[in-house]
Amino acid sequence: MPSVRLPAVVLVFFLSCSRALAGIDHVVPYDDSGIWNRSNQNALRYGALLVDLGIAAWEGGDTRLGKASWQSIDSVTAATVIAEAGKRIFGRLRPAETSDPGQWRMGGKSFPSGEVAEISSIVTPYVLEYGDDHPAVYALELLPLYDGIARIKVQAHWQTDVLAGFALGLGTGYLAHRRESPVILGVMPHGITVGLSKRF
Repeated sequence: MPSVRLPAVVLVFFLSCSRALAGIDHVVPYDDSGIWNRSNQNALRYGALLVDLGIAAWEGGDTRLGKASWQSIDSVTAATVIAEAGKRIFGRLRPAETSDPGQWRMGGKSFPSGEVAEISSIVTPYVLEYGDDHPAVYALELLPLYDGIARIKVQAHWQTDVLAGFALGLGTGYLAHRRESPVILGVMPHGITVGLSKRF
């Protein structure tokens, strides 16, 4: 397993909140064209989640792939809840709402980036599970990278919002992967544990 350490993830998350990285925040020219189009971002977000759920239901929790997919579902669930709580706590305004990145506790929902957290949290358990055996799986990290750039280009997030979202997804993915038994799978009926593939 790659040597990803939770303290480093937490440090990146909190550093992205601090003034140390505040200088990287700036408004970029609005670009909702081509691959940066919002519809492509939504396709990635919901497509990744549907693929994840499909693999989990098909494989169940008895196979290596199935277990990784259920860990991914645990991860994205936790990341989504934490990101939504963070948005309400920090209240940062989006670049589309202000040119000042220091507008915190103003009722905004910019920090952290929930979508980047979701994508990162979905791919992390797969990368941790298969990265050593199949290095090509690291290409999955291009998905949160793309989403982060796209969210900045449509002025939905500041650069530190995206870094925090990535760190959050990495952290929940790491924690979910460390658990021997996925949490959500444990509360599901036994038929889901077995998976649909065994029934055909």
